[in-house]
Amino acid sequence: MASDSNMDREMILADFQACTGIDNIAEAITLLELNNWDLVAAINGVIPQENGILQSNFSSEATQTGPYGPHSQSEATAPTPSAPPPSESELASASASASSSLPSSSSPAFCPVQPSRHIVERQSRMLNFHVEYRQRSIEVVLEEASTVGDIKTILETELQVPVSKMQLKGWKSGDVSDSTVLRSLHLPKNNSLYVLTPDIAPSASTSQSSAQQGLSNQNYLLVISHREAQRDYNLNFPASKTIQEVKRNISDLTNIPVRHQQWDGWPASASDDSMTLAVSGISFPCHHLTVCRRSSSALTVDQTDECTDVHMVSDSEGDDFEDAPEFGVDESEIFGMGSSTCRKSPMMPENSENEGDALLHFTAEFSRRYGDCHPVFYIGTLEAASQEAFYGKARDRKLLAIYLHNDESVLSNVFCSQMMCADSVVSYLSQNFITWAWDVSKEANKARLLTMCTRHFGSVVAQTIRMYKTDQFPLLLIVMGKRTSNEVLNVIQGNTTVDELMMRLMGAMEIFTAQQQEDIKDEDEREARELVKREQDEAYRLSLEADRKKREAQEREEAEQVRQERIKKEQEEEREAIRLSLEQALPPEPKEEGEEPISKLRIRTPSGEFLERRFLGSCKLQVLFDFVASKGYPSDEFKLLTTFPRRNITQLDPAWNLLEAKLFPQETLFLEAKE
Repeated sequence: MASDSNMDREMILADFQACTGIDNIAEAITLLELNNWDLVAAINGVIPQENGILQSNFSSEATQTGPYGPHSQSEATAPTPSAPPPSESELASASASASSSLPSSSSPAFCPVQPSRHIVERQSRMLNFHVEYRQRSIEVVLEEASTVGDIKTILETELQVPVSKMQLKGWKSGDVSDSTVLRSLHLPKNNSLYVLTPDIAPSASTSQSSAQQGLSNQNYLLVISHREAQRDYNLNFPASKTIQEVKRNISDLTNIPVRHQQWDGWPASASDDSMTLAVSGISFPCHHLTVCRRSSSALTVDQTDECTDVHMVSDSEGDDFEDAPEFGVDESEIFGMGSSTCRKSPMMPENSENEGDALLHFTAEFSRRYGDCHPVFYIGTLEAASQEAFYGKARDRKLLAIYLHNDESVLSNVFCSQMMCADSVVSYLSQNFITWAWDVSKEANKARLLTMCTRHFGSVVAQTIRMYKTDQFPLLLIVMGKRTSNEVLNVIQGNTTVDELMMRLMGAMEIFTAQQQEDIKDEDEREARELVKREQDEAYRLSLEADRKKREAQEREEAEQVRQERIKKEQEEEREAIRLSLEQALPPEPKEEGEEPISKLRIRTPSGEFLERRFLGSCKLQVLFDFVASKGYPSDEFKLLTTFPRRNITQLDPAWNLLEAKLFPQETLFLEAKE
């Protein structure tokens, strides 16, 4: 009976190989065993039925009748796992006999089609993958013989993301390598995966999809219903937030540790808490979720539980304990301490010597934790922030918002992510406030803050901060500057909502605006008075300046007049001295009756007077010129001319005598001023 069974299997194996074209004997036997050696089922599993390879009425004939004679249905299909596999020689002979005894192509019960192995495998073992990356969905169809690396290569072309920076998640068997063959994972026909690129910013990873970039920068509104408290939370989260961070924030709000949370509403694609909201598959822009505390009976780890949102930690396995933070379970929760704060770097270093450096660290850490959408924190000392807010012109003054952070408070995460990072709050604070921040998680930093507040605002503010307990933090102090002192208008605690925070900010702004209007009015009146006074002072100064210039001009004029008179007097004195010296040097006038020839000259002056004198005919012209100069008419200023013919005597050689100059025996001359 065993030999008959082996012969049946050899026949079925030969028929299966002949029909499907699968040459690998081990692969063919595996496929037949998966179908309990049912030839029709195995062939239909390899070759789609729509190709018309097998008909349903062939099952009984093909299994009961073969090249070796008739057999019963039960004998042909009975599983015999203990039977040894046939040898290669036996299988070869069986395949040859089966090929010769197969029904002809005209048989109505069987119509064999023998496509090549490549076509058969590509048609029969194709796997579908629905891959999500941020806001994109890619459909990938591959052979089962392909590797995980082949999927990444296709995704690299579609997403423009390098394979080295791509993490392909969503495998049921955990993380796999790029060389893993898909067949070894025993995957169903349809699969869902997602891609993570932690090294690529959302805005730069897919530059070809502007719509994806726009959506990744948007916020999701999660409407989360807390069943026990019968309360709804409307929370805004950026698309870059992970599911784990959402659960931690809800833990802060509801006091339900992450490991005790039971969720409804997450899509099936949100299978990993490390996924961001952008790739989780939730509805945009609003998605509804429900959370409650798991019952004590449901806290047992269930390997087949479909709810992948709850992660349990085994106390008996050290590896699970060390990896707990990766699954959203805090070490303090494991020991029942009830705190949801995870290990993180401090917002501000302890005992920092420079306040500016400490605030730079605070801003960088705040951005790393909660994103870049947050108020612009003033980088500088508290005194500098006060100067910037209070002591400018009245129109430029602002309120001072002092944000005090405390990592020990369970409210800090929610307040920062939901309140301080809300678009409306960020915009309102940026426009109307100078925002200064400090971390009071460490006692040294808190003591330093109290010292600064006492120095700048007085002991009342410091005492107010001391009154608040750790679980009431974070605090937002709204400070308004006044003429003589600074006043704390409001202290906003961490247990508030966005609407309440905005109302209190706007309330403080109304008080400040009223005070600012009064300050602006007083400042305008004071400036108007000062302007009038400055104008009067300027007019008086200009009047004094004009008087001074007029007086100086008059003094200069008088001084010039005195100088000119002095020069004129000196010139006259000099001229008179020259005249006298010339007059004294003249030879005596000769008598009319003398032995030597006498020349009588008559000279008309410019004033019309006549000068008359007798000269010896042998006298030089220079004597005549000296005579005229002695009368006040020097030759460098006047020229001596004859009447007819008109001659300029002053141009003649002074060494000539009167006879040579033809001024003998008498001549009438006239004086004319030189040009």
